[in-house]
Amino acid sequence: MTDRPDHEEPVPGTAGARVDTSVPNVARMYDYYLGGAANFAVDREAAERALAVTPEIGRFARMNREFLGRVVRYLCERGIDQFLDLGSGVPTVGNVHEIAHQHNPRARIAYVDHESVAVAHARALLADEPDVSVTQADIRNPAEVLAAPGVAGLLDFSRPVAVLAVAILHFLPDADEPARILRTYCDACPAGSFTALSHAATITMTESESHRGQSIYRSTKTPLVLRDREQIAALLDGCRLVEPGLTPINHWPSPTGESPANGYGAVAELR
Repeated sequence: MTDRPDHEEPVPGTAGARVDTSVPNVARMYDYYLGGAANFAVDREAAERALAVTPEIGRFARMNREFLGRVVRYLCERGIDQFLDLGSGVPTVGNVHEIAHQHNPRARIAYVDHESVAVAHARALLADEPDVSVTQADIRNPAEVLAAPGVAGLLDFSRPVAVLAVAILHFLPDADEPARILRTYCDACPAGSFTALSHAATITMTESESHRGQSIYRSTKTPLVLRDREQIAALLDGCRLVEPGLTPINHWPSPTGESPANGYGAVAELR
C-alpha cells in the first residue's frame, strides 16, 4: 500500500520522480501534439478536446517546432554558439542542442523549464551532454534563472547569446509583463546577441474557435493568452528585427504556399 495521493503518478523514464496529474499541463499537451510519450491521460484528454475545437492547435505545434529548427540553424550560421532556451518543454526530436551540435559540436545550450516532467525527461536524456544543462526554474524570475548554476555556470555572457522564447510568452498574462521579462533576459546579453520568439495568435481561426480553445487552456495552471500582431510586435520593442520581420511562423524566413499557421514568429538582433 502507498500513501501517495491518487492524483500523483511516476514520471515515465525517470527514477522516483512523481508529478501531480490532477490537471492537464500545457508542456505535456504540447508533447502530445508532437507525438511524444511524456504525457498523461489528463493531458491527452485536454489536448483532444482542443483538437476537436480546431485542428489548427496541433498544426501550430508542428509548425512551431519547424520554426524553432530554422531559427537555430540561422543563428548558428551567424556564429552564435550559446543558447538560453526559456520554457524549453519536454525534449523531442529536433531540440535545440541536436540542431546546434550539427553545426558546432561545442555549442552550449541552457534549457530552462518549470514543469517537472519536462525537466526530468530532459535531465535523463541529456545526462551525458557536457555542453547542455537543464534548469528547473520559473522564467518569470529572470534574476533566479540567470544566476542558476546551469545558466551562469555554462553560458558566457561576455559573448553573444541567443535568448529563445519560443511558444512560451503566450502563457504569460499581461499582469506578468512579458515584454519586461524578455527585455531583462536580453539586457543580460552583450551586443551581437539575438532573441527569437513565437507566439500563438488568431490568424485563420474563427472567433468561436479562438474562444473555445482558450477556454480549454483555462483548465490548466497556465491559461493561453492570444495576442494580435501589434501586441506581439510590442514584445520586441527596442530590438532590430531581421528580415522578414514578424511573420506567421511557417512563413519565416520566407513565404510559402501554405496558409499561415496561427502564430507569429521573429528573430531580432540585440544592440
